[in-house]
Amino acid sequence: MKMKQQILVIGGGTTFDSHESYISFLKSKEINLKRLQSHREWKDALAEELGENLEVFVPKMPNITNARYNEWKIWFERILSFLNNNLILIGHSLGGIFLAKYLSENKISKKIKATILVAAPFSEKDLGESLGSFKLPSSLSNFTQHGGSIFLFYSKDDPVVPFEHMNKFHQALPNSQKVVFNDRGHFKTETFPELVDLIKSFRIIERTFRARSRG
Repeated sequence: MKMKQQILVIGGGTTFDSHESYISFLKSKEINLKRLQSHREWKDALAEELGENLEVFVPKMPNITNARYNEWKIWFERILSFLNNNLILIGHSLGGIFLAKYLSENKISKKIKATILVAAPFSEKDLGESLGSFKLPSSLSNFTQHGGSIFLFYSKDDPVVPFEHMNKFHQALPNSQKVVFNDRGHFKTETFPELVDLIKSFRIIERTFRARSRG
């Protein structure tokens, strides 16, 4: 029986340099009731839009309000051990820099077909918040070798991660492909049709390659 294509999505979060900074954040963070209401994002709709031939996993990462890289690493590796090869990895915001850091510092146990970074911060420069233990190493060469096809999704009007962070990633990952938007903000939309189309295109390329191989 043919295994389904699997997709693992790592969402965002916030992180701090110290417990004191975290407590200060809790005491001073502006409360927006509208943001506290339940709402769907593209991560929730991805499985439905891709169809039953693909499996989409969106794990809740540990303590996303006060995230710690080592805790995420433990949980990510436990999940990874249950997944198949030819995996597609998607990281949004803090989830994106987590994948970039992990794939740069570790030899991954699975074959990765593609890694897609969505609005991922590259460094703390012009970011306005700490990256804590999620800071990238000096070289991302290991990521280039093991991350499969790498895509960078950024929007010019992102109020959280400055657009120039895309170019920093591209310089560090010269084989990556840039996908630029003008009006997606920090990609908090309910749907993400361009991402869906990209993932579906992998399937089309794969089927075409198999057909040519048989021919």
